[in-house]
Amino acid sequence: SQLQASGGGLVQPGGSLRLSCAVTQSRYNYYSIAWFRQAPGKEREGISFLSPLGSSTHYADSVKGRFTISRDSAKNLAYLQMNSLKPEDTAAYYCALGTKWPAYDSVDYDHWGRGTQVTVSS
Repeated sequence: SQLQASGGGLVQPGGSLRLSCAVTQSRYNYYSIAWFRQAPGKEREGISFLSPLGSSTHYADSVKGRFTISRDSAKNLAYLQMNSLKPEDTAAYYCALGTKWPAYDSVDYDHWGRGTQVTVSS
């Protein structure tokens, strides 16, 4: 896989986690990056999106103001900082790479990593 997500775990409501996505795609800086999540029995949801070169971001209403997407091009990494976590944030989280922008749907992304599980529970 060209992407590998990590950093998931168990956290209490109100807590924080930072997910990382390691990217091996060449010219990574010219790709859009996104984080999706999928909870059991629910459809996959796109939650955070970052444009090529990192000039623009877009967030789903469900995470706006709590989550921040970023990239470190020098290290070929992407991040999802998650604050004020809620039980409804419990899901498997996936990072994805694409060539389009704006791109807010899963069909816009060509490369996917394996998910990392986030569980928010007391």
